[in-house]
Amino acid sequence: MQKTVYDAYVRIIHDELIAAMGCTEPIAIAYCAAKAVQVLGSQPEHLRVACSGNIIKNVKGVVVPNSLGRKGIDTAAVLGAIGGDPERGLEVIAGVTREAQEKAAELLDTPGFCQCEVLESPDTLHMIVTAEAGGHSATVEIRGEHTNIVRIEKDGETRFAAQAVQTGAANSAEALAQLKEMLSVEGILTFADTVDLDLVRVPLEAQITSNSRIAMEGLKNDYGVRVGKALLYRAQEDDVVMRAKAAAAAGSDARMSGCALPVVINSGSGNQGITVSMPVIEYAREMNAPHDKLLRALIVSNLISIHQKRFLGSLSAYCGATSAACGAVCGVAYLYGYGYDAIANTITNAIATIGGMVCDGAKPSCAAKIASALDAAFMAFELQQNGGVFAPGEGLVQADVEKTIRAVGQMGRQGMKSTDSEILDIMMGD
Repeated sequence: MQKTVYDAYVRIIHDELIAAMGCTEPIAIAYCAAKAVQVLGSQPEHLRVACSGNIIKNVKGVVVPNSLGRKGIDTAAVLGAIGGDPERGLEVIAGVTREAQEKAAELLDTPGFCQCEVLESPDTLHMIVTAEAGGHSATVEIRGEHTNIVRIEKDGETRFAAQAVQTGAANSAEALAQLKEMLSVEGILTFADTVDLDLVRVPLEAQITSNSRIAMEGLKNDYGVRVGKALLYRAQEDDVVMRAKAAAAAGSDARMSGCALPVVINSGSGNQGITVSMPVIEYAREMNAPHDKLLRALIVSNLISIHQKRFLGSLSAYCGATSAACGAVCGVAYLYGYGYDAIANTITNAIATIGGMVCDGAKPSCAAKIASALDAAFMAFELQQNGGVFAPGEGLVQADVEKTIRAVGQMGRQGMKSTDSEILDIMMGD
């Protein structure tokens, strides 16, 4: 494997597998607001928040952690502004005190304190927060990725502009996108077989620990409509497929309903981070697999999902649980010792079956969508075990797995734009 490709894969894992608390869209708003207040240098007297439609879609239906059970853009922004620590990134509101919670609740009930509006933008992930106090103002703009600050202003004076420094920057969204162009199914499997695990051990171990913890929280307690608990109740003692689905769904149950535990994300999404990891972890436990084998399988599951998502974009009408579930079952196949042909066929079968399930925002029903996506992915794996794979020319299936991934990505990113707009119109019209 070429060193440039090898190094790119290592970098992708470190940049993508990071900890986040709560749904990443409201947390990104909280981070943006916290950064604006940091630049302002004092507690705000007024906040203005403008968000792209897809951000609004993914904030509307989820409880913001540490918010005393509240939802919404204003909740995320005010909580981040009053009690957030921007140095903690996507864990910005992890350390919010009870005093800050109560102050935020008071301000949320104060008419006119936080003004929210739709930001017309070609980017699906785009937000601008302005904090004002004492005749001064600070503005922070995030675009493309959840913590990708592209502009900072203080009293109308530009303090930072991405165009001036972004080329080659360590955390540049563009630089990461260029690295992802090196991803391929064959390359991912070679990397998983050969990588020095010490180079990627830290984020993978964090994913195992954090995501297992929130899955257990969802299985023990009542969050949302308790999808994970319902699945586990139905599971026989030896039904590892059902246990895998239950664990993944339970993590989402907890996360969508305000659980304050962190998740190690994938493709900017905590739900996708849970989905790519928990089935692999559950199968490794069932198989008594060596721990290093589990780590290599998680490399497969994470990178296969990221490879698909790079064609779909961060936010769209295409539900990311489908690509994450596909990645997870590829990780399971890797645990069993299957190679390129079986894993490529599993990907083809999976995304030819359920690719295109719509995303109508982050909310408790995401847990059920995760379970459904895993159902389809496990069926895809079983089909290839019996020698079955959908043929080129059948729907979006192309001559090889890479072309199929690209075709489904084009359908999700371009073809579903009108679907996305219609979903947003319906959600914002009620």
